[in-house]
Amino acid sequence: MPPSGFHIMTKPIGPICNLDCKYCFYLEKENLYPHTKQWAMNGDVLESYISQFIAAQPSERVDFAWQGGEPTLLGVNFFRDVIRIQKKYAGGKTIHNALQTNGTLIDDEWGSFLAEHHFLVGVSIDGPRELHDYYRVDKGNAPTFDRVMRGIARLKQHNVDFNTLTVVNRRNSQFPLEVYNFLKEAGSGFMQFIPIVERKTSDPHPDGLVLIQPSFEGGAEVTDWSVEPRVYGEFLVRIFDEWIRHDVGRHFVQHFDVALESWLGLEASLCVFRRTCGSAMAMEHTGDLYSCDHFVYPENKLGNITETALQQMVASAQQKKFGRDKLDTLPRYCRECTVRFACNGECPKHRFITSPDGEPGLNYLCAGYKHFFNHIDPYMRFMAAELQAGRAPANVMQLVAGAGEHRGRASRSVASNEGGRSGPNAPCPCGSGRKTKKCCGAPALGDALGMR
Repeated sequence: MPPSGFHIMTKPIGPICNLDCKYCFYLEKENLYPHTKQWAMNGDVLESYISQFIAAQPSERVDFAWQGGEPTLLGVNFFRDVIRIQKKYAGGKTIHNALQTNGTLIDDEWGSFLAEHHFLVGVSIDGPRELHDYYRVDKGNAPTFDRVMRGIARLKQHNVDFNTLTVVNRRNSQFPLEVYNFLKEAGSGFMQFIPIVERKTSDPHPDGLVLIQPSFEGGAEVTDWSVEPRVYGEFLVRIFDEWIRHDVGRHFVQHFDVALESWLGLEASLCVFRRTCGSAMAMEHTGDLYSCDHFVYPENKLGNITETALQQMVASAQQKKFGRDKLDTLPRYCRECTVRFACNGECPKHRFITSPDGEPGLNYLCAGYKHFFNHIDPYMRFMAAELQAGRAPANVMQLVAGAGEHRGRASRSVASNEGGRSGPNAPCPCGSGRKTKKCCGAPALGDALGMR
């Protein structure tokens, strides 16, 4: 049996895009289809996919995700066909659609269509102009920021629900608050911060791919656009510290929401943080189904929907092994880690370095994630407790604000203390009754909260 509620990232135009983002790992997938002249998913494949996907979902809600490449290159009429076919096979189920786009082609026609059919739109944007345009350029190497912002303006004008996807790279990772504050000002209520990590080889795959998977044993180097591990962790920490003070319940960040699930003891809703994977696949324009969007390689092809039933491919031994391998190949260093419950080794795509004891398969971003998850621990424990007590997790902002005022009073009191008893073991001048080192003299806000 296939996993319940499996997900497919559908690429109805394959890797074809009107941009030429310097860090994009998917553009080179064009090499997998060297004889293709027509990149749009044809009507027969589209209908076969939609009908089988709806039938395979056990719940009354069915979620389609359309990506690329750039799916808006297909034009509005392609997606009118999508809606028509979905209605034909819905069978009483509720259908939802999400579209991931670079936003540059969104005009009034698109805005009207997306609003009418209640699409959730994800817009790829990497921060303010100078950060976004550093890598996200078009085929002529021209900047794209203004075009993306015009697209966002059209979405707002037509009241289309949208969120933002920010690729965290070597450049913008240095400016976390500039990125975060820009996205808030742009109207993003939900933000995804996706780390870009790629290895490049001078010995291409037989199919012409140079951005290789972690199992590649030849010579390869991390690309110069990939985010650095500790920097990525600090990027998340800096944004979290701003969010925890001002924006809980007002702006939503995927990493923070998923972390709270883990602190509540729930299964992470994001595949990269689950114990096992395999329930999120990718389908190319031809109907080829692959194990994962990050593993579109010939060896990870499960079959084609015109030749093999979708449920059969999803439930195949090949796909089950792919999913179990995430857990089965976890290094001992990860298995013994205190934040394993939240991380679970993250995405297998990034597991290509060795652990301190020499075991292969450690995640390249390990140092960053350990920094991030340890930093947020006291706040997550508080918010989880609030939820379990039937209260709003946003109450953490009041606690954090109170701790800040608490420390401020203590600092002023210490400054005015003339000859009184002081030091880390002295009673805290704020009057809390705790020692200074356990209260306002603590090195982190978590200590001031009394939660470490």
